[in-house]
Amino acid sequence: MQQVFRIEVVALQIKITMTLHIETPALLFSATSLILLAYTNRFLTVATIVRGLKKTYKEKENKMILLEIKNLNLRLTLIRYMQMAGVMSLFLSVFTMLLLFLDQQLASIYLFGFSLLSLLISLGLSFWEINISVDALRLHLSDLVEKESKV
Repeated sequence: MQQVFRIEVVALQIKITMTLHIETPALLFSATSLILLAYTNRFLTVATIVRGLKKTYKEKENKMILLEIKNLNLRLTLIRYMQMAGVMSLFLSVFTMLLLFLDQQLASIYLFGFSLLSLLISLGLSFWEINISVDALRLHLSDLVEKESKV
């Protein structure tokens, strides 16, 4: 007598539903606005430094000044991309609110996800720019550290 055991695998379907309310994308407005303001301040500060260094470089051509200008040019490029990604995040949030107003729930969920991704990219670029800035400051102060270690 052999008994045959029959095992049935039942696939469970789990339906995850998500509802996005119009207030959720609106929460990004204040955060994104403050981030864009900070990016603009960074841009203006770096632009002022570049103008001063260019004037100094014209007076006395120094390779170190040229390297600093090159570094600042990279930072300006990163800040521009940070601003673009931040503005895109804000734009997508507003568009998400429009879709929610038009009762397009699924499209608004995906669009809000892209808005969050854009904000994440902006913050990642900001992290990269801050690291470049700190490395440049350390290089700039390295001669003082060397003098201190000799004393």
